[in-house]
Amino acid sequence: MDKAIFPGSFDPFTIGHMDVLHSALQLFDSIIIAVGCNSMKKGLFDTNTRVSIIEDAIAAAGLSNVSVCTYSNLTIDFCREIGVNCIVRGLRTTTDFEFENVIAQANKKIAPEISTIFIPASGEYSFISSTVVRDIILHKGDVSDFLPKGVEIGKYTKNIY
Repeated sequence: MDKAIFPGSFDPFTIGHMDVLHSALQLFDSIIIAVGCNSMKKGLFDTNTRVSIIEDAIAAAGLSNVSVCTYSNLTIDFCREIGVNCIVRGLRTTTDFEFENVIAQANKKIAPEISTIFIPASGEYSFISSTVVRDIILHKGDVSDFLPKGVEIGKYTKNIY
């Protein structure tokens, strides 16, 4: 397969996301990390900061076949706009599967030409969630073990505290 998107809010991008990305790169020649902009959600980091964090992580990993962009419409509409017919979604738990499967089934009904591939996180990262990482950040804890190499979270948290 040629290209896929890996959509999400990535607030922030974690080592678990990086793990799924590396697995996806075994299946696809290139991956577009698509950071969703949802005006209904208030994230810890603004969209531009999320993109910068991801760019730092992919640069440190030397991944020249990964790009980052933002979008604000339905994921399947974005796929159609950019000519991609595969969505990568990472799974940590069975709860993730149940949630993601509902979305994948709805997407398949609306856009039968677009497929969703589920990639399980490695066991060592299955407990890491952006929600947990945000909570640690908000309480000024050390999140370095939860973030990919190259991400120095301190340069992004100056406006948070």
